[in-house]
Amino acid sequence: MSETKPNIFISPISEAKGLNLEDVAKIARDLIGNTERIIVGKHDQIVLAVATLFSEGHLLIEDVPGVAKTMLARAIAHSAGCSFKRIQCTPDLQPADVLGGTTMNAETGQASFQFGPLFSQFVLIDEINRVSPRTQAAMLEAMGEGMITSENVTYRLERPFMVIATQNPIEHEGVFRLPEAQKDRFLIQLTLGYPSLRDEKEMCSLLQRSHPIETIKAVTTPDRIVACQQAVREVTVRDEIRDYILAVVRATREKASLLLGASPRASLGLSRLVQAVIAIRGDGDISMAEVGKLAPRVLDHRVIVKAIENGNQQSAKEIIEEILREVQPGR
Repeated sequence: MSETKPNIFISPISEAKGLNLEDVAKIARDLIGNTERIIVGKHDQIVLAVATLFSEGHLLIEDVPGVAKTMLARAIAHSAGCSFKRIQCTPDLQPADVLGGTTMNAETGQASFQFGPLFSQFVLIDEINRVSPRTQAAMLEAMGEGMITSENVTYRLERPFMVIATQNPIEHEGVFRLPEAQKDRFLIQLTLGYPSLRDEKEMCSLLQRSHPIETIKAVTTPDRIVACQQAVREVTVRDEIRDYILAVVRATREKASLLLGASPRASLGLSRLVQAVIAIRGDGDISMAEVGKLAPRVLDHRVIVKAIENGNQQSAKEIIEEILREVQPGR
């Protein structure tokens, strides 16, 4: 058996100087403000997307077509000064279409690896639930470990690396359910929803002559994003906050109405998201109530509800909200 050899895709990012919370908060404000030039009226969702980036996580957006899911991904990537690739999912998309593969040069007879679109700092996977589970599974190593292995060679992806995937509601035609292992790789799931009348009017005005995404400029650099991620790891979270996080996650595993509870990756992810929110605000603390508002974003898509034959079945969101009412902070 041939030995797997680690390899580096693109030169690693230069070491960024350490940042304090004020630096992180300033970079976050710049990213959020710049993105809001493109995405109107979705401040809370943009903050969560930036928090996911600073948490070294991946983002799943489920919503109907046409509500700026794709534009959100492009706006954040361009604002961060990062490379960006888009994968449009279709049922016939194959793993090699995403990862790349070895090709032979007809003139020289030399084989070389052709990098697929997953080799980028920001990757938009559009309509991920239109692709087969086999191709979805090909993305797991990249999302979980920041690496891609092909033909016994491991390529380490350039940092920062973030997947933003969009999916249509499962009721829409021609879609597959995401496997549990795939959903568990996404730190949070959110929806954008339709804009208000006022925001939609502003959008029509902004887009009358051209789209502002064509002129958006970077407000930071990839190495400073990596430095923000490193700074987030150093944020102190109070013991009672961590205990509350663990109590909520463990309650999902004991809930009779759930077939599958949240994994330890959910505990780690919610803890890191809390650290990122603290860093973005720059005030050094967070309340139990705020953690309770973040928890559904991290947990809803990870749990599986038991099927029942009679009666009204609760949704995952309703069960998580019930758990949050049952698990009292400090108890």
